[in-house]
Amino acid sequence: MYAGGTPAAPLRGLITAAAHVFCEQLSVDSIEAARIQYEHHDLRQKLEKYHGANTRFAFRGWNDVWLHPDFMHWNIEEYLPGINVPMLAIQGVDDQYGTVAQIDAIAAKTGPRAQTLLLPDCRHAPHVEQEQITLEAMQRFIAALLGKNE
Repeated sequence: MYAGGTPAAPLRGLITAAAHVFCEQLSVDSIEAARIQYEHHDLRQKLEKYHGANTRFAFRGWNDVWLHPDFMHWNIEEYLPGINVPMLAIQGVDDQYGTVAQIDAIAAKTGPRAQTLLLPDCRHAPHVEQEQITLEAMQRFIAALLGKNE
């Protein structure tokens, strides 16, 4: 939204990983499943590794918003045409929170400024599940932005 909704003058490029630009039923279904895992299984304990004492607030701040019935109408595609810097959008083919329609919308509405990388055997965390490929793609993108050869 910052890149596409303001002049964003100091911004030279943009990298997204598993970005969402609209809400899908798959998102809601998977987030509801996460709520069940958090409340009745071990997801809370797993998240504490990353969020510590803030785990409840971090989880609820994400989960409650996405599960609110009005959130099905959330959509930020209108900001995409305003992105005027090079962009690398990365997504896993098997992302449990969004379909390839997310990365397709980013590419279509951002236009030639957007490069996309759709990773097989990858869900919602490309930097973890396909770490080497993701980091290499980011390095190439940044090197090109800085005008440096690899």
